[in-house]
Amino acid sequence: MTQSVDLPLLPRGAAGGLVDRHGRTATDLRVSLTDRCNLRCSYCMPPEGLDWMPVEETLSDDEVVRLVGIGVHHLGIREVRFTGGEPLVRRGLVDIVTRVRRDAPDVDLSLTTNALGLARTAQALADAGLDRVNVSLDSIRPDSFAEVTRRDRLHDALAGVEAAAAAGLTPVKINAVLLRGINDGQAPELTRWALENGYELRFIEQMPLDAQHDWSRTEMVTAEEILASLQAAFTVVPSEEARGSAPAERFLVDTGDVQGVVGVIASVTRPFCGDCDRVRITADGQVRNCLFARSESDLRAALRGDADDAAVAAQWRRAMWTKAAGHGINDPSFLQPTRSMSAIGG
Repeated sequence: MTQSVDLPLLPRGAAGGLVDRHGRTATDLRVSLTDRCNLRCSYCMPPEGLDWMPVEETLSDDEVVRLVGIGVHHLGIREVRFTGGEPLVRRGLVDIVTRVRRDAPDVDLSLTTNALGLARTAQALADAGLDRVNVSLDSIRPDSFAEVTRRDRLHDALAGVEAAAAAGLTPVKINAVLLRGINDGQAPELTRWALENGYELRFIEQMPLDAQHDWSRTEMVTAEEILASLQAAFTVVPSEEARGSAPAERFLVDTGDVQGVVGVIASVTRPFCGDCDRVRITADGQVRNCLFARSESDLRAALRGDADDAAVAAQWRRAMWTKAAGHGINDPSFLQPTRSMSAIGG
């Protein structure tokens, strides 16, 4: 189990937003709504799935809305993304989006999803105030999709992507992980498909966040390999647009028929920790100030212990102050988090 962290007293001058001791300020909040998922992606969990979190341990709709409100009104959060597990399996999702949008009309509000079921919910989510979606989609080949996800549901995922675009949840961003021996040769076809359909594709290096702890650096398809594959097929040049705190390096790609932007998120080989502006809340209400943190701070206990908003915000600030300078993946002492990605939330 991930350890709770002993929170320090903050130094003078660090009592405003979510500031850490290395001078970064978190303004991008990722909120996991559930650890449950209807796929079994091999880089996330075993074929039989995982033991899901008991319902009573999961934040209620009211608690989710309250925590987001504290982040926005007390701590300077400007972007909120709902994640999972798979957030579309969370009952009350549309109502949560509606209430957050009503409370925070100017916040950028998005959703990371596998798109299964999105064909049924995209318009309702757009009407509720969602701005856009990020879709995890590693292949547009039915056999490869089924091998990665252990489910034959590519048609549902593609229908969901199309529905999101039709509902105006744009730009639709596609997140793809390349796995050696499965889809590592498919970068050009994914790119062509995304650009032809007006989607923004981002390739993500496989990270050590699987429940099985089978991740291997030698088996990981690197950013350098991904770019080499694209450059062999297309004209690819770095974008001159300032990257800022965005995790993706952006490249301009010309296929000969269509032009567009493709991103590469190289969390392992090209860490971008120095510009990180993200903070996460797990489905059971724990603050994680880094995706790879091995300690957490329990905001759920504060909420259920009748703490007022100011007290919850103060605890959240103290948790953020403990954030490390970097994730340490390339350090020999690195230990993989005990929670997997489905339990942490992306």
